[in-house]
Amino acid sequence: MTITPFRIAVPDEAIADLAARLDRVRWPAPHDAASWEAGASLAFMQRLVERWRTGFDWRAHEAEMNRLPQFMTKVDGVQIHFVHQRGVGPSPMPLILTHGWPGSFVELERVIPLLADPGAYGGDPRDAFDVVVPSLPGYGFSPAPQQEGLNSEGIARLWRGLMAQLGYARFAAQGGDIGAGVSTWLARRFPDDVIGLHLNYIPGGYRPSMGHGADALTGAEQRFFDRAAAWSAEEGAYAALQSTRPQTLAFALTDSPAGLAAWLVEKFRAWSDCDGDVERVFPLEELIRNIAIYWFSGSLHASLGLYRANRANPLVFAPGERVTPPLAMALFPRELPTPPRSWVERVFDVQRWTPMPLGGHFAAAEQPELLTQDIRAFFRPLRDRPLR
Repeated sequence: MTITPFRIAVPDEAIADLAARLDRVRWPAPHDAASWEAGASLAFMQRLVERWRTGFDWRAHEAEMNRLPQFMTKVDGVQIHFVHQRGVGPSPMPLILTHGWPGSFVELERVIPLLADPGAYGGDPRDAFDVVVPSLPGYGFSPAPQQEGLNSEGIARLWRGLMAQLGYARFAAQGGDIGAGVSTWLARRFPDDVIGLHLNYIPGGYRPSMGHGADALTGAEQRFFDRAAAWSAEEGAYAALQSTRPQTLAFALTDSPAGLAAWLVEKFRAWSDCDGDVERVFPLEELIRNIAIYWFSGSLHASLGLYRANRANPLVFAPGERVTPPLAMALFPRELPTPPRSWVERVFDVQRWTPMPLGGHFAAAEQPELLTQDIRAFFRPLRDRPLR
């Protein structure tokens, strides 16, 4: 397949349409405009939309994003947008990084130069990676797939095809959120191709097969399930909706940029290490840019629908099944409920398990240096394995 250079160029008409919609926002009337207790704060959202209307320059952000080397290709009939940053070092290791929801490829922009050119940031050039960052199908500038039901396992097959197009027979994989699921499927289905698997999130649907006796839950594992159940009861409504009736939600988010912004921003605040002040971690301009990428994609139905597709194909393992590529896990303190190491070791060859001092669900954006250091350290001893 042909790989072609890509530059972001949203049509003027789309920008004008967005501006007109932002000019006509109808606001709800909560009892407490500042509160986040029942969802997105009215006061915060009014400030965000006002900045989006009057102080946000999409063209400037577009030019900044276009500094990244971006490309388009087609794998098994699915169009994929991706960044491909060649490494600067004696023998860069191919590494594919996958984002999640409500992020986009720009969630990973800060780690790309750190991983590709460590020598420029005080690191060792021998730790360099050839960095590949695709946009999930239906997210950002990867168009919605034509076939219904494309799930994380299917995306893993696309990623393997993408890496083959780029000339990488063997490669490393890293991800968080949905990207953790895609990366895990890569290691599970293509163990001979994956050098190692680095995660900063354990996929929510991960389940090893449970037997009897020695396989019974440990105390730490049971406490994890209790925490996860409590979290789901308090925070999980978005996932229940997106995994069952995403199309209904898509009508609202496709029609209302303010509604889309509220749906996404509430998660950036709830899941990041920000102590309730999302702008401590994500400047308003960054939040708006990510929201605008979703808006201009025109594929909100597909981004939401991935949850439904994954619900029909959970990451459940058969009795005795093992994933053989080595695994590293970086544990950021404000991450969603994370299982103990023993639960993960029931299936994976866990070779690194690193508690982090700061950071939340969006590790690559919140703590790029910490994440980069852990990725480098994990893959350093694996570099003597043949790559191609």
